[in-house]
Amino acid sequence: MRAISISNDIIPIAEFKTNISRWFKTLQTSGHPLIITQNSKPAGVLLSASDYDELVYRKSFLDSVERGIADVENGRTQTTDELRSFLQSRRSELNR
Repeated sequence: MRAISISNDIIPIAEFKTNISRWFKTLQTSGHPLIITQNSKPAGVLLSASDYDELVYRKSFLDSVERGIADVENGRTQTTDELRSFLQSRRSELNR
């Protein structure tokens, strides 16, 4: 995702409504998110679908890393041998 251009990527909602098709084309070509204002305050952000997907993926990845770090800090870890043993027992249970 590209950085926001203050002079080009912040628009009032009224302008967005009247030129919505043009703004979607601009979004696709520029790659910049679009900040839409209402009463001179930021009201929403319009992203391309690929930028949204990337943000969701990154958030999911970072959440996973945070859970892993918390597990380590709280002693919820296993050695390789413990993991192997656990997986072997699970496979045995599933194959019954």
